[in-house]
Amino acid sequence: MHNTSPTSLSESPDDPFSVHRSASAVLDGRGRVVAWSEKATALLGHRADEVLGRTVREVLVDSADEDLIAEATAACLREQGWFGLLPVLNRAGHRVYVGFRARRVQRLDSTVEWVLIGSLAEHIAQWEMDRAVLDGFFTRSPVGVAVLGPDLRVLRVNRAIARFGGLPPEAYRGRRTADFLLGPDTELIEERLRRVLRTGEPLIFAEQPCRLLRDPQKELIVSVSAFRMQDPSGRVLGVTEIVEDVTDRHRARRRLALLNEAGTRIGSTLDVARTARELAEAAVPALADALSVDLLEPVTRGEEPAPDARGPLRRMAVRSIRPEALKVMYPEGHLFSFSEETAPARCLAERRPVLEPLLKGNRGCFTAEAPRAEKALALGVHSLMVVPLAARGVVLGLVCLWRSQRPEPFEEDDLTLAEEFAARAAVCIDNARRYTQQHNAAEALQRSLLPSKVPEHPAVETARRYLPAPASTGVGGDWFDVIPLSGLRVALVVGDVVGHGMHASATMGRLRAAVHTLAHLDMDPDEVLARLDDLVDQLATEQRQADGNTPQIVGATCLYAIYNPVSRHCAMARAGHPPPIVLGPDGRVRPVDVPAGPPLGLGGLPFETAELELDEGSLIALYSDGLLLADHRDIDQGLALLRSALAGPFHSLEHTCKAVEDAMLPDRPSDDVTLLLGRTRVLAARDVATWQLPAEATAAGRARTLVRDRLTEWGLEEFAFTTELIVSELVTNAYRYAGGPVLLRLIRDGHLICEVSDTSSTSPHLRQARGTDEGGRGLFLVAQLSERWGTRYGRNRKTIWAEQPLSTQQGEPGA
Repeated sequence: MHNTSPTSLSESPDDPFSVHRSASAVLDGRGRVVAWSEKATALLGHRADEVLGRTVREVLVDSADEDLIAEATAACLREQGWFGLLPVLNRAGHRVYVGFRARRVQRLDSTVEWVLIGSLAEHIAQWEMDRAVLDGFFTRSPVGVAVLGPDLRVLRVNRAIARFGGLPPEAYRGRRTADFLLGPDTELIEERLRRVLRTGEPLIFAEQPCRLLRDPQKELIVSVSAFRMQDPSGRVLGVTEIVEDVTDRHRARRRLALLNEAGTRIGSTLDVARTARELAEAAVPALADALSVDLLEPVTRGEEPAPDARGPLRRMAVRSIRPEALKVMYPEGHLFSFSEETAPARCLAERRPVLEPLLKGNRGCFTAEAPRAEKALALGVHSLMVVPLAARGVVLGLVCLWRSQRPEPFEEDDLTLAEEFAARAAVCIDNARRYTQQHNAAEALQRSLLPSKVPEHPAVETARRYLPAPASTGVGGDWFDVIPLSGLRVALVVGDVVGHGMHASATMGRLRAAVHTLAHLDMDPDEVLARLDDLVDQLATEQRQADGNTPQIVGATCLYAIYNPVSRHCAMARAGHPPPIVLGPDGRVRPVDVPAGPPLGLGGLPFETAELELDEGSLIALYSDGLLLADHRDIDQGLALLRSALAGPFHSLEHTCKAVEDAMLPDRPSDDVTLLLGRTRVLAARDVATWQLPAEATAAGRARTLVRDRLTEWGLEEFAFTTELIVSELVTNAYRYAGGPVLLRLIRDGHLICEVSDTSSTSPHLRQARGTDEGGRGLFLVAQLSERWGTRYGRNRKTIWAEQPLSTQQGEPGA
């Protein structure tokens, strides 16, 4: 059991004058020692029998200290008591400073005695310091101290705590925390204090809101520490609470956290609009209740803004914690200008932030539109900040921040934080703007290198889709082409340069130009790819020699197909490109074995041409690997899905393209996607005339007769004379230089096409004959009489062809 005597309950073991630590003695009126305690012996070494009956001066006072002792004695007699320090001799003869408390007492016989309580001076000094510290806590400490009883009622508070509640310190006694704080804050602190009372474990620097009942809108954050108080016997007396106002520190820490979070959230992509929205998301509701981001119109297009920051603004982002506020603010995408008298206009003109802590009905800070300003004020908007978005010395736009729900106005620290937000966002927006500018330039280059409009052709009906890669990936090197060839034939081409960026687009343009040139030489598909392979290898070599830092050409793929609507013959070859898909008129997939061939640029490996005949209405699908591999599919999955999407039936090829896009591209693909569809047509037999002529001297005459008769049948008599001259020259050349049967063909379809084929591989060429020459004028005459002419080569034969345009009034096919 604990000692529960009154002394033990009231005395602290640290008190130097407690019974546990102090020495005591009693002096009579003449200064003789009449009582001596054991503690006195322990303190000074003198036994009771050595001092009892003797005067203090005989035993305890050094001769040098007699004057000091006499002065203290006089003061004690005068004041009926005394407290202070005096030197005293211990048993060993050394002077020891002892603190004394002296009190006058009277016995029953009326004699007067003096009770002395003493303790070593160093113990008293420490005790006095402790008392001074305790007194400082309650009178001068800037940190709040509150002492609460076991029932959590206030026993005492210091002046710092008194300032929180606005009452004098003595007015707090007997009150509870709930008399000063809001309910949730009271519940939190009392729960913590009860835990300290229950467990004895101290509470250390626990931060919490401390909203006062007299000013509930004011933000106040405190740090609370607490420890349990108990007496020497262990009885719990209450809890001492130490409270520090850390609102400024909390705000600074919160601002730093917001700034760090903004650094990670703002600028995640190289997209101007997305960056503006990220700025809005980072600042609302952490810093402002509502925010808008407005950029100068050229910036949104990736262009350089005007140096004076003048011109219309486009709203790029708007955010608010209150949905009704969005109805007052301009929506995203809105193009507008601020009036000169408004705060945003001043911000742009002066290139510095504007802080309006208290608007107080100042409509000019909002907008020149009075109704919109009235609505904003009605919603409680009371504080405004406007910060310019500036990067690299260029103003890009501005950010407007409002407060309506949070009662405290914006202050300078908030403006500093908003400037940091804006500075980070401005750099990201400028980077995005520059990237957009470069990407737009690259995309414009790429689109300029692709066919803007696929020409209609009598051989095929076509439709296509081209979807560039997203800006983050960079433009790619995909291309497609529909190239008219001689004899109403058509070439369908799809290719893909490996890599992305401006360099890939430029390489694609060079390859596309080369394909056009090779196509007009009427080469077979495998020969075209062989020439392209040499070209890619040559370009890569030149690039390595010119600049080793430029991205190198690492290869390309291509699929090249030629379709003839007269013979329904189709020839295809591919260089590392995905195989074509051919569907018959009934929609069933027709297997086509086109040898893969190596990608362009490897060199030294052959390409092979696959040949087949296609029924009228067959569908040929050429595409890039970006279509198959979209949505993380593998090649086989992509092919199966594409065949299913093409099966139809559909009203048109455009509907087919749309169906493929919907089925295979649910999201924007990460790579370029190219799709080229061609539905075959067949030229009517009545529009084609074919004759085989023997290699005889009369072949030319026979040819003229056949041509004249057929043109008369077609109603093209006016073209008879010219066509007879062309046919006569071409057949005569074949007879002279070929030495084998001659094939003559007339084709009518918008043009009148004359073709003469022979077994010679000799390449004819056009030249200007001299006046003395007997020959050499045949091809020159053909070139003069026709709109176009040329030569193409097939297996064991060559064909010379010439085209004449037909008028739109006569000679239409099928007439």
